[in-house]
Amino acid sequence: MAKVELIMPKLGESVIEATILTWEKQIGDTIEMDENVVVIATDKVDTEVPSPVEGTLAEILFQEGDTVAVGTAIAVIETDAAESVQSSPAVEEKQAAVSVSKEVQVQTNGASVQTATATLTKPASDRFYSPLVKSIAKTEGIDTKELDLVPGTGQNNRVTKHDMLAYLQNRGTQKVAPATTANNNNNSAAVKQFKTPPVDTSGNVEIIEMDRMRRMIADHMVMSKHVSPHVTSFVECDVTNIVNWRNRVKKSFMEQQGEKITFTPIFVEAVVKALKDYPMVNVAVNGNNIVRYKDINIGMAAALPSGNLIVPVIKNADMLNMTGLAKRVNDLANRARNNKLKPDEIQGGTFTLTNVGTFGNVMGTPIINQPQVAILAVGAIRKKPAVLETEYGDVIAIRHMMFLSLSYDHRVVDGMLGGSFLRRVADYLEQFDDQQKL
Repeated sequence: MAKVELIMPKLGESVIEATILTWEKQIGDTIEMDENVVVIATDKVDTEVPSPVEGTLAEILFQEGDTVAVGTAIAVIETDAAESVQSSPAVEEKQAAVSVSKEVQVQTNGASVQTATATLTKPASDRFYSPLVKSIAKTEGIDTKELDLVPGTGQNNRVTKHDMLAYLQNRGTQKVAPATTANNNNNSAAVKQFKTPPVDTSGNVEIIEMDRMRRMIADHMVMSKHVSPHVTSFVECDVTNIVNWRNRVKKSFMEQQGEKITFTPIFVEAVVKALKDYPMVNVAVNGNNIVRYKDINIGMAAALPSGNLIVPVIKNADMLNMTGLAKRVNDLANRARNNKLKPDEIQGGTFTLTNVGTFGNVMGTPIINQPQVAILAVGAIRKKPAVLETEYGDVIAIRHMMFLSLSYDHRVVDGMLGGSFLRRVADYLEQFDDQQKL
């Protein structure tokens, strides 16, 4: 019988490893071609991995909870073909890309260091290390005893790639680097360790374990507050023209396009225009350098049925008209609710928009989605009396009003820039042409 390796798939350009969540099949189970064998997770996205062949599951090489590098064999399936270990050219290319013997580049004090691989002995402890972590350790000559001292920020204190990069940055200057978290650009930022206050669990309480996504969100939020000094500015905006326009076109839009038009694409359009006017808000911080993004990729926070949040990204939002934005927003939101997003679709954002108004809140102080430097929250739209200036004098009228709040990284976005950008977004919303056609 032939043996075919089931390979950890590459689910996006920036995805280098994934965590095994659930084995849908067990050793000895019969598997049909394209039948799901295992569920894996990358960031907040869960993905099912189908079998490339028909056969029987012979070996499971990694257990649930293990983090595995892309291109690594995670199981072996036996088929009725002639005996051999089969893999496609694409699989072989992936395996070569993550081979333990390959030289690995790591960032140390801002410089790229490339060294030959070294031998890593079998760990003396029971601590699990992913193939990627082992590969970095081999490359840098880190033996098992030293590796056991590296603080881990992953699940069950598991050492991640970012932990290794942070440790290497501080290696030689201190015995053990502080635990770290990192942004999508591998720009690791040291996070000082602290003790959480004790919680009394002896009374009439219920203990609810955080799910994987909630733990990831919690870690990301704490990391963001440690990395960026947050400042939040507020403005109130008259969106009466927008409300009137949407009420007028939503029926015809549904008839023409077969889907709804929400306020979100209108907000995104205003943000895109303001980012073009103030490009230094569309940046990230990399050490002592400011990285200015020329693409405008807008993340839109979406609530999941579980209550967790996910941020799919509208890539090149400045290239889409209102209809294109509406379709893209609806597509991402629908697939987010159905857990159908791809890993690349929640990465690469340069600015984030969150709508706290959907929960009935009039304003909020959102936490920056690292490595971005700003996030905009839009509140609930409410009818309020407002003073209008007319050629006949000031009058009081009922208007649709909304608060906008911008949280920004005060390391690179000063009050003048943050406040001016926020005001410009509000200006674009207030100047919205309620006579425009789709």
